[in-house]
Formats: sequence, structure tokens, C-alpha cells
Amino acid sequence: MTETKKSLSSRQNIRKWLLVISFVLLPVTLMIISPIVIMMGAAQGIATGSMLLFIANFFLSLVVARLWCGWLCPMGAWQEICSPVFKHTVQDGWRNSVKYGITVLWLAVLAFLFFSAGGIRSVDPFFGMENGLSITSIASLMVVVVIFTIMFIVAYLMGRRGFCHVFCPVAGLMVLGRKIRNIAGWPALQLGADASCCIDCKKCSKECPMGLDVNGMVRKGEMENPDCIMCASCADTCPQGAISYGVKSR
Repeated sequence: MTETKKSLSSRQNIRKWLLVISFVLLPVTLMIISPIVIMMGAAQGIATGSMLLFIANFFLSLVVARLWCGWLCPMGAWQEICSPVFKHTVQDGWRNSVKYGITVLWLAVLAFLFFSAGGIRSVDPFFGMENGLSITSIASLMVVVVIFTIMFIVAYLMGRRGFCHVFCPVAGLMVLGRKIRNIAGWPALQLGADASCCIDCKKCSKECPMGLDVNGMVRKGEMENPDCIMCASCADTCPQGAISYGVKSR
């Protein structure tokens, strides 16, 4: 194995370990990453840690798109851990648009809750946590088990990372950030492709955790996709180096 291939393989090992760590840390971090906790805080006029995180993710998406999803999200980690049993990919079409409606509804509910509470009256990054933990009882553990079981069922029925494709409200925020960047055209993390190097082995599509038709994207010379999570799996698995991954201008 060449030094370049070793470094690319190491990058994916690092990514997967980061996802595993993020999943293992759920008993601590759940309240900081939950879109539901944001609404609970909004009802009391409190900006929670999860709200601060998702605002940060929106601004980061202006430069790194959905990198959070591919490298740090424990919900995504769970779906990748279970991926060996997901035999198909999410079909193109209306399913991929559902999350945008959910994002709009979620933001509308947040605005209503904050308005009803008299606006943002305080900031509490550790809202809902007890002694630095998010899961502190059997009841809260059972809620988490139910949520992750639902995610598994959705991904099993819809396809690889099905929950990310169809239902995640935060994905819509990061897609919006990416759209803004693409219009503005400033340098940002992105994929590139040289179709002349492609041998149609389709390893890129096979390795994509989102189940995207990366091979088709390469052939069309269009590597932008709202469901790309910037994991670099396609670039790292391509035997011909046809796919690049780095900071570039639009």
C-alpha cells in the first residue's frame, strides 16, 4: 500500500472512530444534540445547548457543508453501525424532500414557542442535564432506546442513512447554508472529479454511507449533492484518484 493510500485509509479510520466516540458519549451529550430539547427550552424562553450547537452547525455549513453529519453526528453513527443490515439505498424523489418540510415546521414551532414565552430570556447550555449527564434514569434511557429503534426501522425500510435523508430537521439548515455558499462562491470544502480517470468500478457509490450514486455524479461532472455529508469515503476508496476532496472555490 502506498503512503497516499495509507493516509486516505487512516482518514476513514479516524472518521469512523469519531462517530463511534460520539455515539458512546450519548449519555452525556444527548441534551446538547437533540432538536426536541430545543423546543422544550423554547417553551420556557431558554436557548439550550442544542440550539447553540445547531446555530453553530448552520454557520459551519457555509464552509464545510454537512461535515457534522459525516464525522460527528451520533444519530448518523448509529445508522452506519447498523449499515450491514441495510441492503438498499434511499430512492431519489419525494422522500429526500420531506426533511425540508420538517425543517420549516420545526423552525415555525420554535418561533411560536419563543414568542409565547416572551422571547429568549436566558441561555442554558446544559439545559435538561443532571450532574453533567443527559441520561439519568431508566425512563430517559427507554425514550432513547425507542428513538434509536425508530431510526433503525426508518433506515431499514428507506435505505442507508434513511433518517438523515428523510426526517432530520437539522439537515435542512445545513443544506440551506450550503446553498448560500454555492451562490456566493467563496472557498469551501467540496468534492471534485476527473471523469477521464474513472474506470466505472463503482466503489465510490458502494462505499458512500448515504447511498448516493457517486459514480453517476463523477460521470456528469457534478459533485454537488444536498445529501452529501462530506465524509470523503468516495475520494478515499477511488483506486484511480478520480475524486478529490478539499477546500476550493465554486
